[in-house]
Amino acid sequence: MVEIARIQTTRQLKEFVDFPNRLYKDNPYFVPTLFFDEVNTLRADKNPAYEFCEAAFFLARKNGRTAGRMGLILNRKANETWSQKRVRFTRLDFIDDEEVSGALLGKAEEWARQRGMEEIHGPMGFSDMDQEGMLVEGFDELSTMVTLYNHPYYMRHLERLGYTKDIDWVEYQLPVPDAPNEKLSRLAGDIEKRYGFRVVHFKKTKEILPYAQELFEVLNDAYKELYGVIHLTQAQIDSAIRQYFDFINPAFVKIVLDEEGRMAGFGIAIPSLSRALQRCGGRLFPLGWAYLLQSIRKNDRLDLYLVGVRTQLRNRGINALLMDAVTREAIRHGIRIVESNPELENNMKVRSQWKLYEHRQHRRRRCYVKRIAPAEPPAEQ
Repeated sequence: MVEIARIQTTRQLKEFVDFPNRLYKDNPYFVPTLFFDEVNTLRADKNPAYEFCEAAFFLARKNGRTAGRMGLILNRKANETWSQKRVRFTRLDFIDDEEVSGALLGKAEEWARQRGMEEIHGPMGFSDMDQEGMLVEGFDELSTMVTLYNHPYYMRHLERLGYTKDIDWVEYQLPVPDAPNEKLSRLAGDIEKRYGFRVVHFKKTKEILPYAQELFEVLNDAYKELYGVIHLTQAQIDSAIRQYFDFINPAFVKIVLDEEGRMAGFGIAIPSLSRALQRCGGRLFPLGWAYLLQSIRKNDRLDLYLVGVRTQLRNRGINALLMDAVTREAIRHGIRIVESNPELENNMKVRSQWKLYEHRQHRRRRCYVKRIAPAEPPAEQ
C-alpha cells in the first residue's frame, strides 16, 4: 500500500530534497542540487514567488520506506498571463513502481481539481529560473546544475497515466575550436561598427553588480513570449542576484551596450559545477565550497546559462557579438566543451546559431500535460 503524506516539517522538507540523492546514488550522470538553495526555494518564507503561488509538497511511502516525491504549484500569475487554469507539477521522482507513480499523480489531480483547475503540466517550477522539463533523450550524458535528471522509465509511467507532450526543449554540446571562428569574428566587427554596439568585459564580480538590475529587465523583455514564462518581480530579481552571483566567473559574463550606453543584450556562462556537486553531494560543508570554487576558477567545461537581447534590437547581430566574445574567452581559459542547456524546440532563431560551430544535439526534455475534469460542485441541499 502507498501512503501519500504532505510535507509539514523542516525535517520532512529536507527528506524531500534529499530523496533524489538516494534514488540516483552511484548514477554517473545525475547532478545533485545545491541542498541549501533547494530548501530555501521550497520555503514560503524564503521564496518571493509565494506572493503569487500556492504550493504543496508530498512524499510517497510504500511498506514504510520513502518511494517517491512530488511538488505542486498553482502559479496564479502564470495562469493570468497565459489565460490558463493549470497546476504545475515539479520535483517528481519515484521508484519504478506504477502504484507509487499512480498514487502521486492521483494526488496531483485531486489537488488541482479542488482548486478549480483544468490541466496539470510539468515538470515546471515557480519561474523559468527553476529546473524544468523531463529528460526523454540523453540518459547517458552528464547533467548540468540547471537541469533535471531522471530515469528512462519516468516517460512510461506518465504516458500510462494519460500525460502527453506539450512542448520539448533540446540541448546541444559544442567542442570549443582551437581558434575563433573567422566568419563570426568578421560579422561581429561589422555589427559593432554599423550599430555602435560595445561589448563590456569584466574581471571582478563586483563590476557586474551595477548592471544586474538592467540585465533582468532585458531578460524579462527577451523571454516574455517563451513557453510558460512570467515576468520576474523585483523581489525575485533581488533573490536571484543573491543566489547566483556567487557562482559567476566574471570572465564569462558579457554585456552589449548600445550607442547611448543602454544594455542591448547579455550572455552569462558558468564553468560547469556538475562534477563538484557530485563530489560534495550538493552540500557546501565540509568541503563543498572548496570544490565549487575550484570549478569556478579552473575548468574545461562551460555551461551557457542565460542569453537575452532587447526585443526591439533583435536581428541586429547582437547574438553574434556575444558568441564571438564567449568563444574567445573559452579558448583563453582552456575550455574544451560547452553545454547549451535547454532551448525550446520551436525557437529556431536560437537553434540556428549553432550552425557556425561543430555541435551535436545530445539531450531532449519534455513538458507533459494532462487535461482533468474539474471537481463537481457540491449538490444543493
